[in-house]
This record gives sequence, C-alpha cells and structure tokens, in this order.
Amino acid sequence: MEAGAGRGDDVSLNACAAIVEKGDPERFMAAMAAPVEARRILFPLYAFNVEVARAPWVTEGPMIAEMRLQWWRDALEEIATGGAVRRHEVTTPLAEVLDAQSARALDQVVAVRRWDVYKDPFEDEQHFVAYFRKGGAELMWQAARLLGAPEDMRVPVLNYGAAIAVSRYLAAVCALEASGRVPLINGTREGLVTLALNSAADAGTIRSLRKGMPKLAQAALLEGWAAKPVLKQIASEPQRVADGTVGISPFRSKVRLLRWS
Repeated sequence: MEAGAGRGDDVSLNACAAIVEKGDPERFMAAMAAPVEARRILFPLYAFNVEVARAPWVTEGPMIAEMRLQWWRDALEEIATGGAVRRHEVTTPLAEVLDAQSARALDQVVAVRRWDVYKDPFEDEQHFVAYFRKGGAELMWQAARLLGAPEDMRVPVLNYGAAIAVSRYLAAVCALEASGRVPLINGTREGLVTLALNSAADAGTIRSLRKGMPKLAQAALLEGWAAKPVLKQIASEPQRVADGTVGISPFRSKVRLLRWS
C-alpha cells in the first residue's frame, strides 16, 4: 500500500496511512480514492483522528484517558505556536501540514472526546449536536480548508460533516450501549427517524456542495460517500440501530465511492 509517491516524507505518510487503514477503513478508502496530492493532507489528519478517538477506550482508568487526550492537545499547541513538536509517527507529518489556525481548531476535536471517557449521558440537545459539529465535522472542514476550500464554504461543509458523523455514530450505538454508555438524547423510534431525516437534510446534495469547492478540496468530502444511504436506511428501519445492523453492503459501498471519486 502506497499513500503517495515522489516525496521525502513517504515513510511517515505511509505510517499514517497504515494507522488509518487499520483504525478507520472508511476514511482510508476515501483517502486512497483521492488525488495523491490530497493524501498528503488527509492521511495525517485521519491518523490523528484515529489516535484521538481511541484514546478514551484503551484504558479503563479515566485519569489515564484524560492524560492521553491532553497529550494530543499539548501537541497541537506546540504545532500552533511553531515551537518544537514532540516526536511521534503522527505528530511529525501532522506538523508539516497544519497551520496555526487548523492546529487550534483541531483542539476541539480532541476536547469533545472527553465525553467518551465517562459514562454520563449528554447534557442536552446542544451538547449532543456539538459532539458531531466539533468532532467529525470540524475534522472535515479543516481538511477541506487546508486543501484550498474558501471560507464561505465553512458552514455547508460543517453541516455535511456533522451529518456524516451522525451516520457513523448511529451505526455504533449498539456497541456504545453494550459498553455502558447512554449514547442518545432520544432513542425512541420517532427520535431516531427524526435524527436521521434531519441529518440527511443537513447533508444537502454533494453536487451542490462540490460546486463551491476547488477540485483538490473536494477530496475532503469523499469520506461521506455512504452517509446518505445509511441515514435513509435508519429513517425507514430505525430498529437497525438497536440491532447493530446499520450499514449498506460492501459492494454498494464500493460502487458509490467509485462514482464519487
């Protein structure tokens, strides 16, 4: 597997790609479908997200999990201030692609993961929404911005990214409940249908979203190729969330990605 070619940083880039391939197969497929130039941005960002997302789950102790998350926040602060950055297979390539603005923005991607450390329910609807907008949606926007997306695309990209994050989250609800979490504000059939329909509406249409984006920046949107069908599936069959059977077939998924890339 080669993440890119002809660059002196191929080793670190391929290390990031390997992390994403193992920890986030959907984003790995999306990045591999993107232009090689875009992978230089996408793989470090996606590898960072894998490391942050799993930090709360690799230990039973909340204090250790908090320390792991703080480690990443400190690394982002080092990148933002332009000082020496701690060495790590992800922080090194990440520092090469982030600017101060994106490093500070990604701090909230880490911060929202504190909810994963504990087993408390979301405080309210606003907290629930913020989990997606400051997490997966912000990650997508920073990827798009670093790839050349104009600032006026920020809100539509965040809306789209949040919808994708919701689709992934709903697929994980069964596992979250099994781990003792309280993952939903309203887990009734009606609540799930409403959440899925609203998220699908927020996603808009990929065609209109792409119109405002430079071609290279469109690579940041590829990770959402399966979101709309998944959200529509949940809207029509909400029981799949509790059953842990959310998702489209691998064949249909690959066909959609090929059509999008």
